[in-house]
Amino acid sequence: MHNEKYNLITILGPTASGKTSVAAKVASALDGEVISADSRQVYRGMDLGTGKDYADYIVDGKPVPYHLIDIVDAGYEYNVYEYQKDFLKVFADISERRKLPVMCGGSGLYLEAILKNYKLIQVPVNEKLREELDDKLLWELELILKGYKNYLHNQTDTESVKRVIRAIEIEEYYLTHPEIDTGMPEIRSLVVGVKFDRDSRRKRITSRLKQRLKEGMLDEVQRLLDSGLTPEQLTYYGLEYKYMTQHLTGQLTYQQMFDGLNVAIHQFAKRQMTWFRRMENQGTKIHWLDGFMPLDEKVEKILECYRKI
Repeated sequence: MHNEKYNLITILGPTASGKTSVAAKVASALDGEVISADSRQVYRGMDLGTGKDYADYIVDGKPVPYHLIDIVDAGYEYNVYEYQKDFLKVFADISERRKLPVMCGGSGLYLEAILKNYKLIQVPVNEKLREELDDKLLWELELILKGYKNYLHNQTDTESVKRVIRAIEIEEYYLTHPEIDTGMPEIRSLVVGVKFDRDSRRKRITSRLKQRLKEGMLDEVQRLLDSGLTPEQLTYYGLEYKYMTQHLTGQLTYQQMFDGLNVAIHQFAKRQMTWFRRMENQGTKIHWLDGFMPLDEKVEKILECYRKI
């Protein structure tokens, strides 16, 4: 039964919080479909490194439809503008079929692009600006980026010189061009967060990393390298790909790779929680659930909130 108060349910949380299984079960209970809000799960062939949990989309033996996973090839640089555009198409399609969209993810920028109706535009390449920035070091570029008045901090923007230059390019474009109307529909979302205490979150992250390495995460990265992607390209796709590529190219031992990656993911999860707290401070109501709560109980709590008029 759908209600008029909400036309979307959002399930968010840091990495390794178990949010996908919650979203799939909620979608199953409410005749809904899941829309991923993960900036890396859009890539085909990048499964273990991005934490795709396909098994979570099977609930009581039946598949729950999901969207915006495996939609572009590795090597392509997907962005939040494209995500918002793709989300709107999927959201409209699900809604027209009288199903309930359930957005699930941990990428704060992607989540907020929908929940806060960002007016996003496709920013063209600025060759002149790129030439001016070409000889600057990463820290110098970061200072320039932080100098923009309306810059919305996205941690992944500062992971490489290429990303920072692109972020500066976008900010420069916004200075000289008015934002266009994206034609966003009215989004009325119930927002639910799943979280664990800090120590438990750290244990879960380490355990999950060990499991993914056992399942062949390094082999996945080697296949991507063998397919023609360069080490620099793979670094673009985040922590796992950066550290594992450094190991596979001989820059780090296995132990250095594991230790460095483990710490980096802990730091990333902490930044995600900081982002979610900022969302709350800016007016987004997040109904937090204890990660240790049994799955059925989590779903029941969410259904109670959803059905409350």
